[in-house]
Amino acid sequence: MNHPTLTIDPGAVAANWQALAARHTGEVAGVVKADAYGLGAALIAPALAAAGCRSFFVATLDEALSLRALLPTARIGVLNGCPPGEEGTMRARELMPVLGSLAACARWRDTAGDDEAPPSFLHLDTGMNRLGLDRDEAAHLIAHPTLLDGLGLTHVMTHLVAAEEPDASANAAQRERFAAFAARFPWLRTSLANSSGLFLGPGFGSDLARPGYALYGGNPTPTAANPMRPVIALAAPILQIRAIASGETVGYNGTWRAARPSRIATIGVGYADGLPRSLSNRLTARWQGKIIPVAGRLSMDLTTFDVTEHPDIAPGDVIELIGPGHDIDAIAAEAGTIGYEILTSLGPRYRRVVKSV
Repeated sequence: MNHPTLTIDPGAVAANWQALAARHTGEVAGVVKADAYGLGAALIAPALAAAGCRSFFVATLDEALSLRALLPTARIGVLNGCPPGEEGTMRARELMPVLGSLAACARWRDTAGDDEAPPSFLHLDTGMNRLGLDRDEAAHLIAHPTLLDGLGLTHVMTHLVAAEEPDASANAAQRERFAAFAARFPWLRTSLANSSGLFLGPGFGSDLARPGYALYGGNPTPTAANPMRPVIALAAPILQIRAIASGETVGYNGTWRAARPSRIATIGVGYADGLPRSLSNRLTARWQGKIIPVAGRLSMDLTTFDVTEHPDIAPGDVIELIGPGHDIDAIAAEAGTIGYEILTSLGPRYRRVVKSV
């Protein structure tokens, strides 16, 4: 290995989708927004479709248009809705906006003229306070249900605030509010669970679940062992090893000081490649299964490790940054962030290797 390498296993993504589909009573979609969480929608979406996935969600219209070129017959939902003025584009490409306000509903209906509008989703906000019908709009819609006429709605959905925390009171509160609203419109199918929501029990089942992170190997049950298959591995060769004396410092601003004569290994990966600078003096990597601690601050293009305990390590040897011994969630914990951010930040400079099935 001559370059930092990101290995991606689309077969593991497909297997994770199948495992999630097996535990849910209704259909299970695939969320492939942000270029399939940074791994490449052109690689991941067809693998999901081959595994049996028929419904997909992206965030933006541009993402939806790219995905439509890959999957001509899939159902594609656009979570951020339809940008004003783009209704005709969405209709022509058979894309489904997630309508999150009464104004968005009116625009979608108006573009259809005298015809029924193409299929769409309705988004109810039950506590996230981002997108979706707020309490006042939901109450108005309940009082005036004919406002839904002609919208082509197939599902009503909401988004769980704290599904990764099984004991969070918000979970039950959101489920109850969502159920009460959905009961007013029994002809609409429902969409409730995200990745973690699929593990909250049968009360969180719906007609369409929308997992994302778990598909890519992230742990949807952070208080328990990860039930998903790993999807990525990240490794880099050592560029150089140097010996330093006790008391010398490593990296910008000298935040790491050698307490003994030490050996420092440098790899060609830094925060420009998606490793957060917050990993400085906190990151651990692996070499032949042994823990290698970072030494000093991460740079834009380089990271340094203390390999004093491993006299056999040499330039050209490969250090594992993400892999079986140190997964996405582990490196995220060291960075003080979440695995989603790590996954979606992995940069374009890696040599990408697709693992064969």
